Amino acid sequence: VQLVESGGGMVQPGGSLRLSCAASEFAFSSYPMSWARQAPGKGPEWLSSISSPGDITYYSDSVKGRFTISRDNAKNTLYLQMNALVPEDTAVYYCARWLTGALDYWGQGTQVIVSS
Repeated sequence: VQLVESGGGMVQPGGSLRLSCAASEFAFSSYPMSWARQAPGKGPEWLSSISSPGDITYYSDSVKGRFTISRDNAKNTLYLQMNALVPEDTAVYYCARWLTGALDYWGQGTQVIVSS
């Protein structure tokens, strides 16, 4: 299983970023997928999950209404559109495969910094 995130960077408060996660070495379209993050000095935080066909999504209260998860199974790619970013969104963002209620494989992460 390989998961490679990209799209992170520095953005001003109120700005937007779109993260991508390229998946390989497994049947991407057969698995629900998730995004999580880890802020400096804090533990991992689950953000969002999406069903294998992409028709059902879930969000944590901290990002609901601001972030949108999506996937393109033809491209083996998971996305996270992040809008209305605030400094508290500063973290390393990870995509992960969801298997039987747990995130069993994680990517290496991409850094997001929200700062003026």
